Amino acid sequence: MTYFSELEGKKVIVVGGSKGIGKDIALAFAKLGSDVVITGRNKEDLRITTEELKEFNPNCFYLTADIQNVHEIYNMIDSANDRLGQIDVLINNAGINIPKPVLEVTEEDWDRVLDTNLKGTFFCSQRAGKYMTEQRTAGKIINIVSQMAFVGYIKRAAYCSSKGGAVQMTKALAIEWAEHQIKVNAVAPTFIETDFTKKMFDDQGFYQDVLSRIPLGTLAKPDDVTGAVLFLASDMANFITGETIRVDGGWTAI
Repeated sequence: MTYFSELEGKKVIVVGGSKGIGKDIALAFAKLGSDVVITGRNKEDLRITTEELKEFNPNCFYLTADIQNVHEIYNMIDSANDRLGQIDVLINNAGINIPKPVLEVTEEDWDRVLDTNLKGTFFCSQRAGKYMTEQRTAGKIINIVSQMAFVGYIKRAAYCSSKGGAVQMTKALAIEWAEHQIKVNAVAPTFIETDFTKKMFDDQGFYQDVLSRIPLGTLAKPDDVTGAVLFLASDMANFITGETIRVDGGWTAI
């Protein structure tokens, strides 16, 4: 038996797919033979990553979109569907955090975090779900959330709120679209070791505090998250919907 062989030829959108976790996810699907479109705001980053994807599947491409803008979301999903022919899997990975003490959070900070992590995720799902229901593809939507949906942490009031909302949204979409056999799930990672987070962990006090909260005693890597995403996208997870897999090394089990 070849694991995940059913993902060959699947039409996959990875929102926020040019760097970090999103890039790792996109590469994994491309290596399995999926036709992958990655999206983001930085055209050059998207171009570079797409060249890497094409080494495994020449049918991969990119689209630019700012998911804080619903009009751009609709255009991006519409264009992806037109070029792919259908949408089998949507991975909502785009997200931001603006770490600040509660008393320093501005309205602009709050709106940027919520508009990206929650509003953007909803409208990407809404538009992709429209095509999945019309095409009867029994599609899958996978939201990358965070362990911060389940626990609080300093300087992350807006972020925790956005990710907690995304977990509840995942459940709501799963229930409403169950009749169409669309499965909606989420993956909630702990802190991930990427180029993006490296600066944060230069602060040894912060680094040691994070490690002290993870029973497995180490940070997660992008492929730890990718494994959970591939599972949810595969036939092995065909009877799972409305769930969130916590890839957190045991942080939230305490």
